[in-house]
Amino acid sequence: MVDALNTALRRVPPWTLYILAPLPVAWIYYLGLTGGLGVDPAKRIEHQLGLWALWLLIAGLAVTPLRRWAGLNLMRFRRAIGVITFFYLLAHLLTWLVLDVQFQNVWADIVKRWYITVGMAAFVMMLPLAVTSNDYSLRRLGTRTWRKLHWLIYPAALLGALHFVLLVKGVQWEPVLYALVIIGLLISRIRPASRPGWGRITQA
Repeated sequence: MVDALNTALRRVPPWTLYILAPLPVAWIYYLGLTGGLGVDPAKRIEHQLGLWALWLLIAGLAVTPLRRWAGLNLMRFRRAIGVITFFYLLAHLLTWLVLDVQFQNVWADIVKRWYITVGMAAFVMMLPLAVTSNDYSLRRLGTRTWRKLHWLIYPAALLGALHFVLLVKGVQWEPVLYALVIIGLLISRIRPASRPGWGRITQA
């Protein structure tokens, strides 16, 4: 079953993900413009795009555990998933800037509101990953440096989960569940090292 699925996936070029990526964004904005997202469409659009970014972030983190534990090989799609994750994160940020706060008191909100501070920190960490997610950057930086730079995805993922937890009022299970899934995926990437009691996070 898994072998057949891997064979089928090898026939799918990664660039198809880039073609499909804008469709949910267009649909979400269409619903907002046509009244399908309630009385505060800007907030709903912002929230939906943030959720998509979180889902894609989880999908990218799940690639290695799925290969290791289930034999499902999605490595060909990991770079595309990462770039598309940043695309949704950028759309989420721009929606907040343009439609929500309308460029008013932006710096004050970043400084005073913890969930915005954490979210901006995650975005800043994701920016160099998106810029260097190409073969040219890999050659220029070298494999070792490139991999170390892309370790930023781990703290960025944790900050993204924390952003969602801080965003909601009171204790809600949905953001906590996402946080636990991300933490679990990060833990699953730790491989025991040669010294007892030590481990390392694998980039593969």
